[in-house]
Amino acid sequence: MSHCLAADYAACDRLARRAASNFYLSFALLDPARRRAMTALYAFLRQTDDLGDNPRPVEERLAALACWRAALDRALAGSYETPVLAALADSVARFGIPPAYLRTVIDGVQRDVAGVRFGTYGELAHYCYQVAVVVGFACLHVWGYSSPAVFGYAYHAGLAFQLTNVLRDLREDALAGRVYLPAEDLDRFGYSEGDLLALHPNEAFCELLAFEAARAETLFDQSVPLAEHLSPTGRAAFGTMSATYRALLSEIRRAGPQVLRARVCLNRWRKLRIAARWLPRAPHWPWCAWRLALVPFA
Repeated sequence: MSHCLAADYAACDRLARRAASNFYLSFALLDPARRRAMTALYAFLRQTDDLGDNPRPVEERLAALACWRAALDRALAGSYETPVLAALADSVARFGIPPAYLRTVIDGVQRDVAGVRFGTYGELAHYCYQVAVVVGFACLHVWGYSSPAVFGYAYHAGLAFQLTNVLRDLREDALAGRVYLPAEDLDRFGYSEGDLLALHPNEAFCELLAFEAARAETLFDQSVPLAEHLSPTGRAAFGTMSATYRALLSEIRRAGPQVLRARVCLNRWRKLRIAARWLPRAPHWPWCAWRLALVPFA
């Protein structure tokens, strides 16, 4: 690897580390090449999301995303304008990640910027596909898999992760005027969009939250066979991600109406304990343990 490319990957790692994502600890369980690719992918996703979610006018954000899409296309053709795009292009080439997945993510963020409301769960699921499921598909190429059946299980995992994110961010999104829960679900429990935007906790909200959390739990259950089709290093990474998000979903269920008062999250030490449970299943685990030990103090 050239000195410049190594610096590009290092920039991606710094960005991912600063974000303190629920996913970052899982990267430490991967071998160096796969870990670099995951940080490049994460950095691209983080920057895409930041271009769409900021205080600038809608037109400016959409224009910025259009420019970002064009820069991605140039990077994939060999012309790199940022360290993130240089590292991403290298990862795409090394692991055969279909570029269509990356463009679909930009489609989803553009849709978000333009303003979304979902009438049905099917509409929400399609949005989740754009911003989360295809990310999981890209990860499969990095991790390595043994059967095409893995994509069906990854679909359920991506939906589960994103639906958990929606429930975690209910307060933050409502304050920004965003509603991601389907209108058909709000109607089912007699909880209006106005109630949600006003952050009004009542019995109807508690029933709605329990319903959505149970839906996410079912999706997690449906994704369990995914691990059987992954490489050993991919299995450890996915296991850590899934266990972390299932723990987050449990905290959301436990918090109930309090999710409208404060954001539910797992502290860093709890995430570290989850990752440590998967450490013995990671190849070259002594090296992984060293990487994992560095993360909380970085």
